[in-house]
Amino acid sequence: MQSLIVKDLCKTYIVNKRQNNVLRNVNMEIKEGEMVAIMGPSGSGKSTLLYAVSGMDKPTAGTVDFFGKNLHTLNAVEMSQTRLNEMGFIFQQMYMLKNLCIYDNIILPAYQAKNGKGKGNRRKINDRAKELMKKLAISEIAENDVNEVSGGQLQRACICRSLINQPKMLFADEPTGALNQQNSKEVMKELNRINAEGTTIMLVTHDMKVAAKCDRVLYIEDGNIKGEIALDKYTQENEARGREKKLSDWLMEMGF
Repeated sequence: MQSLIVKDLCKTYIVNKRQNNVLRNVNMEIKEGEMVAIMGPSGSGKSTLLYAVSGMDKPTAGTVDFFGKNLHTLNAVEMSQTRLNEMGFIFQQMYMLKNLCIYDNIILPAYQAKNGKGKGNRRKINDRAKELMKKLAISEIAENDVNEVSGGQLQRACICRSLINQPKMLFADEPTGALNQQNSKEVMKELNRINAEGTTIMLVTHDMKVAAKCDRVLYIEDGNIKGEIALDKYTQENEARGREKKLSDWLMEMGF
């Protein structure tokens, strides 16, 4: 089974000639097919960790083995290609191009990818985009502008876009942070379904309800992982309250 393996990862910023150690020797592993949440107080290094392990930011030290590929031996072009073809990203701020409709935003990364050239390939991409939009119940907004849809619809469109190249792993940074409770619930339902279909997911969140729907939760504080709790696969809605209680008790022990 392949996995994401992080060893002794460090990230240091120099601010006013002073060292700020945001990540300190982080070690972690996420196995293929897992859904893992990263939690911790503000400024603990959650997002920095996500950016460092996905190659969006260069760590100061340490290694990231992404499904058998050492990210830190890749040059800028190779890293860019790996992110485009093998990773998917969902952010709290839904970065969509305002001059394109929802459908065009979704297919754009696939048209840019290595299999995105030629009429036959583009037809497959178009079919896949339509299928994803149907699965996430947003087919009716395909031709809408970005500012003509709700926050929940837009985030589901972002999920479609993140899946268009059939990535090995999804990285989600506060994917429900800008949503109301109902939209948040719907987005998590989709992420759980995507995970059940085999896509590995690492997500950063401050929301206990979101984290409780993951297989495992890692707790980061002062740039280091202080502990983890296994919750197993989330399969039924009636499990949610019990999982939230278990996670809440553990987070209190961790000092959250």
